[in-house]
Amino acid sequence: MQKRWMKSVLVEAETCKVRMPWERGLRREAFIARRKAALRRPELVIPKTTLRAASA
Repeated sequence: MQKRWMKSVLVEAETCKVRMPWERGLRREAFIARRKAALRRPELVIPKTTLRAASA
């Protein structure tokens, strides 16, 4: 026996068209690519002025 509110929740869930990032397809691939890019460590960049001062 389902309660009235449960029936309305199930109907609403079936009509929901919002796609989640973990769903399959191009959107999921783009989500994973952005996450991987955020996890990569940035390269260490040494300013040229520091190199000149150290070599003098």
